[in-house]
Amino acid sequence: MEMRSVLVQKLKQIMDCNEKIVIINADLAKAAGLAEIISRFPKRCFNVGVAEQNMTGVAAGISSYGFVPLIFTFAPFATRRICDQLAVSVCYARQNVKVFGLDPGISAEYNGGTHMSFEDIGVLRSIPEFVIFEPCDTIQLEKSLDSVVNHNGAVYIRMFRKETPKIFCEDYDFDLFGSDLLKVGRDITIFCTGIMVEESLAAGKILENIGISAEIINIHTIKPIDKKTIINSAKKTKHIVTAENHNVFGGLFSAVSEVLSENYPVPIGAIGICDKFGQVGKMPFLKKYYKLTSEDIAKKAKEVLAR
Repeated sequence: MEMRSVLVQKLKQIMDCNEKIVIINADLAKAAGLAEIISRFPKRCFNVGVAEQNMTGVAAGISSYGFVPLIFTFAPFATRRICDQLAVSVCYARQNVKVFGLDPGISAEYNGGTHMSFEDIGVLRSIPEFVIFEPCDTIQLEKSLDSVVNHNGAVYIRMFRKETPKIFCEDYDFDLFGSDLLKVGRDITIFCTGIMVEESLAAGKILENIGISAEIINIHTIKPIDKKTIINSAKKTKHIVTAENHNVFGGLFSAVSEVLSENYPVPIGAIGICDKFGQVGKMPFLKKYYKLTSEDIAKKAKEVLAR
């Protein structure tokens, strides 16, 4: 199933049990797949039009009356466009708003550079007490939504909309403030997130074929990040690569580097967008253009090991 389909099915269950949940979208109900929810809960769903700052202000106001608003738009408009409203009206005012940023990074595809959020994590990491979460498959998304909705405070959900490869099994136990050990290794650790989890697992197989044992860890919550797991894995493998669908400045690479520089410095390399703007294209082309493939991850791992 598509990520947005799983999102809607789970949200229907949550909204049946919790009358405080409210949905607000900036004229993107179709893109987010919200039609079923709007039909089922018409008095708890609002479309403010293409007015994202206003949407955020409305959400903050609704939250101040004890409701839990979930707001939906494309990732760049859910972050850089509404940064001031998120900082002041939501986080500074300690309002309980959940922000769904759709199609992050290169997954914007044909919407092109204006819709490619290579900086959204960096923007929101700088705002105090903002939780930043990126699911990598439908099972993780479905398992996470109760925790996201029940968390008292602002949460940014960086969500790919369409189908994803299966990473987790049905018995997966989700921890919003933890991380996921996907493969045990001894030579190098690959910390990855979002759509780069699949590429990292494929890179692990490439490295295994040449005798390199890679530990692969999904960092699904980038803020607050799981420091303990990062430090323990670095002490074990002593070499690190990060892989993200985001600018290497301000995102996962920055967050992991901050942890290690203070606690256990080791050689580290980054796979991500190297300070470039987005462009039009399908994901296979964009992954190659921005060097986000499994081959690129494996090459970077060999470079780090050679230091």
